[in-house]
Amino acid sequence: MTALETIDDVDRLLAGQNYVCDRALSTVVFLALRLGRPIFLEGEAGVGKTEIAKALATGLGRRLIRLQCYEGLDASSAVYEWNFAQQMIAIRAAEAAGEVKSEALNTALFSEEFLIERPLLEAMRPQEGGPPVLLIDELDRTDEPFEAFLLEALSDFQVTIPELGTIAASEPPIVVLTSNRTREVHDALKRRCLYHWVDYPSFEREIEILHARAPEAAASLSHEVVAFVQQLRTEDLFKKPGVAETIDWAKCLLALDVISLSPEVIADTLGAILKYQDDIAKLQGSEAKRILDEAKASLEIA
Repeated sequence: MTALETIDDVDRLLAGQNYVCDRALSTVVFLALRLGRPIFLEGEAGVGKTEIAKALATGLGRRLIRLQCYEGLDASSAVYEWNFAQQMIAIRAAEAAGEVKSEALNTALFSEEFLIERPLLEAMRPQEGGPPVLLIDELDRTDEPFEAFLLEALSDFQVTIPELGTIAASEPPIVVLTSNRTREVHDALKRRCLYHWVDYPSFEREIEILHARAPEAAASLSHEVVAFVQQLRTEDLFKKPGVAETIDWAKCLLALDVISLSPEVIADTLGAILKYQDDIAKLQGSEAKRILDEAKASLEIA
């Protein structure tokens, strides 16, 4: 494991994975690692919440275990399930051998041999290289019963399987929870974590991010792209573009050998930065040119 003795060490570790963040976020990560506390990251989609877990796992040389949340996710789906197909094969084999009613078979059917581990249970297991990074992504998509279960699991870093008993982590995983804030997550869970709101970056920081993720883009094009996206975020849109869209758009423009933005180029590539037809329709005609003119004017002022 890379030694992280200071906040600057965290900055360097993340920068080594092309993740650019501000001092406040680096501090939260440092404290979470030092104190063994989960990190709770809220913010709009596409601002880099998920990426920080990936950067941490790669930088620390740890395994990344991801629990992608969704509506209806329950505790058993997040922890384990039994391999029913293999259990049926074992039962058929026991029937053929005349041992279907043996107590040994019943014990074997609910042993670890037939256990399928899901992310939360995997994260409790010892891992080569040290405790893994457990990413619980988009927690706001789940409901309150799952939150309550998660609160208990993260408090003691253990889970219970009725047939096997309680399984506790010998070393707690590094936990990163994210939320796009489509609903409020309960305060009790937030209190277990170190909290940080991941906002849209400033112009200068977004330039840094774009340079790290798309270094082949010329400085002039990068400045135009970031200025346009930042101006676009001030418009009345259903879904404002995140940093992920900025990077995707720059890469699309590079693939088209674009050296400077124009209304025509913007119209042809809007699908890289806007994901809803109503938003795209708002930028038809003279609107794209107006926003581009404002973006270029802001660059001249700067």
